[in-house]
Amino acid sequence: MNQNHNKHIHMLLSQYIEISDEEWDHFSSMLRFKEVAKNEIIMSEGSMTTNIFFVIKGVLRTYFTNADGDEKTFHFSTENNFAADYEGFLKRSPSQYTIQALEDSLIALMSIDVLNDAYKTLRYGEKLGRKLAEDHFFLWSDRIKDIYMLTPMERYENMRRQYPDILKRVPQHYIASYLNITPVHLSRLKKM
Repeated sequence: MNQNHNKHIHMLLSQYIEISDEEWDHFSSMLRFKEVAKNEIIMSEGSMTTNIFFVIKGVLRTYFTNADGDEKTFHFSTENNFAADYEGFLKRSPSQYTIQALEDSLIALMSIDVLNDAYKTLRYGEKLGRKLAEDHFFLWSDRIKDIYMLTPMERYENMRRQYPDILKRVPQHYIASYLNITPVHLSRLKKM
């Protein structure tokens, strides 16, 4: 494992909890790191949900396929964020989403066994689990409110604040899907 990768995840988790060097040594020894190629699927809808994916480098897209067979982008995860079907992860049930790399990416994988070990061995392990669940809840709650309560322009502006360089990194049709608009409508918003 590259020390820079380890350091990156340490800094990310330190945003959630205090963690001693000894605790970190134990916890980090259980994480797995994976390089993911652009367009690679790292979790498929219907597969067992076994990991939380922390993005060290790259962009991940979380999406689902509706009854008409159309892909609907629900979330982008960029550096210092995570992607997961957290409900499936906690319930150990099949995923309702697909997660795909949109760039060559580097991710850290945290399994349910690693999280359960953290609950037992880290002084603030329970807090880590709670904070991850809270972040996930807020992310999904905000996303649903955006879709139902904001205009397309407001959603576009929110996306640009949340992901300043997303327009350069992600294909336009995925951005349009995320905003719940057509690609033509997205082109109009970009010109305004």
